[in-house]
Amino acid sequence: MSTDQTRSRIAEVLTQPLAATGLDVEAIDLTPAGKRRLLRVAVDKDGGVTLDDVADATRAVSAVLDDSDVLGEMPYTLEVTSRGVDRPLTLPRHWRRNVDRLVKVTLTDGTVLTGRVTGSDDHAVTLDVDGQVREVAQADVAKALVQVEFNRRGRPPVTSDEGVADEHDTDEHDDEEEGEA
Repeated sequence: MSTDQTRSRIAEVLTQPLAATGLDVEAIDLTPAGKRRLLRVAVDKDGGVTLDDVADATRAVSAVLDDSDVLGEMPYTLEVTSRGVDRPLTLPRHWRRNVDRLVKVTLTDGTVLTGRVTGSDDHAVTLDVDGQVREVAQADVAKALVQVEFNRRGRPPVTSDEGVADEHDTDEHDDEEEGEA
């Protein structure tokens, strides 16, 4: 059986048990690693994946694989992870889960857009590109990646020079600390 066929079979046996925990299978990678194989399963869900979700998914995947012959007799190492921002947006749920995120989109005609996802449905995505609303059919997207933002637009950094208070700058907080001492 080829690696692609094995990967497809793994996806088939994992999709339902992971869906029962609220997770979607986003990617399955199976690579040789000496006398073993490394099986990486990427999962995601609306609202993002927590460490507890990854732990639950690892237990579920391990149980399914132990009860099936999908990997045969060859030993493997299992790694369950979140989808990560480096994976391309290819499905409607990817766009939905990244509303309000900055994305770089390459269209099938070669045009490159960078904008914030403001909405999406099963057929199109709405982007704010430099203040202009652009609706793009998902069929016209050749590649789309979330852009990492360190200083997000609209959220200025809090510094003492700006006089912006945070939760530690209130009198109420100071009173609580004095009472605990």
